[in-house]
Amino acid sequence: MIEAFRSLFAPPRHFILLVAALWVGLTLAEKRSERHGVSKEQLNNLTFYSLIAYVIGGRLLFALSNFSAFSQSPLSVFSPNPDLFDPTGGLAAAILVGLIYGQRQKLQLWGTLDALTPIFAMLAIGLHLAHLAAGTAFGNPTTLPWSIDLWNAARHPTQIYELLASLLIFGWLWSQKAESPPGLLFLTFAALTAGARLFLEAFRGDSTLIFGGLRLAQITAWAALTVILFASESLRQRGEAQ
Repeated sequence: MIEAFRSLFAPPRHFILLVAALWVGLTLAEKRSERHGVSKEQLNNLTFYSLIAYVIGGRLLFALSNFSAFSQSPLSVFSPNPDLFDPTGGLAAAILVGLIYGQRQKLQLWGTLDALTPIFAMLAIGLHLAHLAAGTAFGNPTTLPWSIDLWNAARHPTQIYELLASLLIFGWLWSQKAESPPGLLFLTFAALTAGARLFLEAFRGDSTLIFGGLRLAQITAWAALTVILFASESLRQRGEAQ
């Protein structure tokens, strides 16, 4: 998700892809938000406030972490330069504002996450389209007939692999019935997305390696799947108790 929000500060054509994905996701989410206990107005407000918090929070946290440079030129905090931004801090600010808004509106956490899932799914699709347009998230060299020429080599079209995976995940989730327990839709999306990343990361040629060759994204995916498993079990036990 951090990658998707980071791409909101990409060059214009990539920015447009992410904004379009956000708009489509929000439009689709509005169609089903009320079945998850979230009104259209609440969904729009939650998305808007979180996005504003992301933009402002990411810039302010970057400025604070580089206070000496910004103290000499305070107006640079308003610079359109996308490099002057902390995406992790921005995401933290967006989550915090979202939680505060949800608490004040007395929104149920799992139902709200279910309502937001179409937005998350469409942002994933937009992210892979942005990677394809920019030539980033590229694959390892290969001799397979469907390889693409990129960065002076024939490579796995990992952007297309990930795009197809996200489209399949979204299509399957959108076809599910409304009777699923609160939280199941979001957790299923998160599990499928983590599983796809775990598998497809093996074809990536730009992976961050740690501990002598382990892929950071795969370790993160395993950790996410573990958390999702425990959360799913907690929801199941709660449902049985009721």
